[in-house]
Amino acid sequence: MSVLTAPSRSPHALDTPRRGSGRLRILDGLRLLAALLVVLFHYTRLGGWPAAEGTFPVLGVIAPYAWLGVELFFLISGFVICMSAWGRPLLSFVRSRVVRLFPAYWFCVLATGAVLLLPGLPADGDRPTVSQVLTNLTMVQSSLGVDDVDRSYWTLWSELRFYLLFAVVAWLGVTRRRVVAFCWLWTLAAVLAPASGLPVLSLLANPLYAPLFISGIAFYLIRRDGPRQGAPWALLGVNWLLAQHSMIEVAKVYSTASHRMSWTVCVAVVTAFYVLMAAVALGYLDRVDWRWLTTGGAISYPLYLIHQAIGVRLIHLWREHVPPWTLLLTTVAAMVAVAWLIHRYVERPGGALLRRAFG
Repeated sequence: MSVLTAPSRSPHALDTPRRGSGRLRILDGLRLLAALLVVLFHYTRLGGWPAAEGTFPVLGVIAPYAWLGVELFFLISGFVICMSAWGRPLLSFVRSRVVRLFPAYWFCVLATGAVLLLPGLPADGDRPTVSQVLTNLTMVQSSLGVDDVDRSYWTLWSELRFYLLFAVVAWLGVTRRRVVAFCWLWTLAAVLAPASGLPVLSLLANPLYAPLFISGIAFYLIRRDGPRQGAPWALLGVNWLLAQHSMIEVAKVYSTASHRMSWTVCVAVVTAFYVLMAAVALGYLDRVDWRWLTTGGAISYPLYLIHQAIGVRLIHLWREHVPPWTLLLTTVAAMVAVAWLIHRYVERPGGALLRRAFG
């Protein structure tokens, strides 16, 4: 997810361009919020409770829409990827992505695969094969028709396609004019792709989620150059319209026979995310600068990677023996703790090793 990423001069720094050198901790907080929303959705939706609305009366109303945390992830990703690529040559941009994404991902793939192969653990579908686990280590398993070891990994394929497209801008040299042109060309491709009959165009343009990445880039341009530039606002207007249309299809994916997702609610939540990102871009939330948000942002990526398959099975294992609220909160707390351990003892040293390997 990064979905999930927070790149800069150090693997996890979020610098504020042209407005001082402080860290944008509000983005760390929003990344943690997005991760926790996704965790909440998976644990209440897939935990096997008799009825989430009855088991968690208030939470059960909110939780069915918590999958929209992914949309917030993509908005943030557009912002921080454009920010991190500014002033960097292509090789440096690629290196930063590899260093940021792969150490935690490799560990989580292997750890999740090992746990899912344990005997006696409740199963949710077929157990992965060794080949499936090894193929997942590439992060391009979706393009090869191989199932994700953890179903949350589907967002990484969207992220990788975004990085591939933006690498063209990094190769040419990131300037405001080129970024704006890139965003308009990608918007056009996302509009044309569904009717083009060209699978490659649909694959690269990613029409369902392109509006979110593009909007994130536009918010960064506002942050960098100020609000008086017209192009970013025009991009935001067009891509918000495309995003609300995408909600029709995306909501169908998350609807069930017993709970149909409301397009109105989905669009309202996504619009609220746009408002939050606009507040970040305009500097209105710069005072949200609590130090603990740095840690929260750092663990959001490993939390996203590790929580679903393992956490859902733990809930199934203990659901008949532990009160629902106790089990839910304990599982979330345990996964947050595991995510911190992965960040501290896998992601940080693994990233340092990769940076040295790149030279």
